[in-house]
Amino acid sequence: MKDIQKDWIETGYRTFALEGPKGLKIERISKEIGKNKSSFYHLFADLEIFTSILLSHHIEQSKIVTVKESGCTDLNDLIEVLVEHKIDLLFNRQLRVNRENIEFKKCFQTVNEMTILAIVPLWYELLSIDKNLPLNELVLKLSLENFFLQITDETINKDWLHEYFKGLKTLVSKV
Repeated sequence: MKDIQKDWIETGYRTFALEGPKGLKIERISKEIGKNKSSFYHLFADLEIFTSILLSHHIEQSKIVTVKESGCTDLNDLIEVLVEHKIDLLFNRQLRVNRENIEFKKCFQTVNEMTILAIVPLWYELLSIDKNLPLNELVLKLSLENFFLQITDETINKDWLHEYFKGLKTLVSKV
């Protein structure tokens, strides 16, 4: 990302994460960052190109998140990463919710695949499940789907995440 684009991308990314693609209004973002709309059109040409850049930015952010997730040794470590990257999680949630858009769906699937690879080792340990059970990957995918259905700006906090994982562990132990 070029420095001149940084404010636009960071503000657009946060707006998309919190409100979805309908929240991406050029005039509103330009007011928020204190630049004219003509600056937007000079840098990005149109909203479609801007959105594509936001998707690329999300994949780069997700690479950072998955490196951190793969380094987690316990639930507290994982929760720290999730809270730190709240906006990235909410952006991914918006991709899931709006996956009728093929580009959003592709980005969501790419990030989910990266996430699964990063958290599988910790996943088995956190939920006390056998690594060799054939249903484990399916349970992980369903758990991620459920996670993205439940998260909001308000729920991504340490207390809620601890309760979420506690409930998930209880559920998995009954399977």
